[in-house]
Amino acid sequence: MKTLLVILLIVVAGGLLALWLWRQLDHRADQAAMDRLSATQPLHPEQFEPAMIEGLPEPARRYFLFTIAPGTPLYTVARIGMAGRFGMGSKDKPDYLDMSALEVLALPTGFAWKMAARRGLMRLSGSDTERWTRFWLMGLLPVARSGGDLNHARSAFGRYVAEAVFWSPAALLPGPGVRWELVDENTARVVVRKNGLEQAVEVRVAESGQPLQVSFFRWSDANPEKVYRLQPFGGFLTDFQEFSGFRLATRVEAGNFFGTEYYFPFFVVSVTDITFPGN
Repeated sequence: MKTLLVILLIVVAGGLLALWLWRQLDHRADQAAMDRLSATQPLHPEQFEPAMIEGLPEPARRYFLFTIAPGTPLYTVARIGMAGRFGMGSKDKPDYLDMSALEVLALPTGFAWKMAARRGLMRLSGSDTERWTRFWLMGLLPVARSGGDLNHARSAFGRYVAEAVFWSPAALLPGPGVRWELVDENTARVVVRKNGLEQAVEVRVAESGQPLQVSFFRWSDANPEKVYRLQPFGGFLTDFQEFSGFRLATRVEAGNFFGTEYYFPFFVVSVTDITFPGN
């Protein structure tokens, strides 16, 4: 009996060690992804001039004039620290966790978002990138691992195009793969293309040009059927502050089924800092 107990303890200890090592590999992959994206920052970026946006729809011009001061170096890679709430449930039962996260956003290349959340004794941590989604419970139990396919790539692309509207407007200036369209007097649509993927995002702005809300149709399986399809997604932007010449939202509320009775803002955060690697 003692021998069996010893063997069992060895097996359990070996399993826990294997899971811990697996988790450390994920940490290393997260850091490598952030380093890779940070390295895409332009070394000697142009400075913003209003002439760059001549010919754009009027709401788009107002958006850029509000978010980027003339003479600002056009850094397209942003590093964002954030804290807030992350909902694991539904509109009727949000199941919010307290969350902190760090993100490197580098449109059009990708993004890496590393988070840690808690409620009571429960701990959830993990990361999202354009290549994978990986979440761990209590730091040792893998509870979600996906990616490496077109569904994930298409869904992730929608996310980081929209987040560029929040936090990386320089990446959305008109150029190869980026065009702007008029929707109405206070709304413009940006369309971004990369490697066969295309995402349109609508930005509603105030008279001052301050972006008020962002909305788009996202490729997602966040629905009762768990089937990938286009469905409304979006959120609200408030509490703008200046970061190295950029005026950016520091409070974001966003979620699935935006603009419908089923809207669930599962992502509610306040930005703690925004920097631009290489600045």
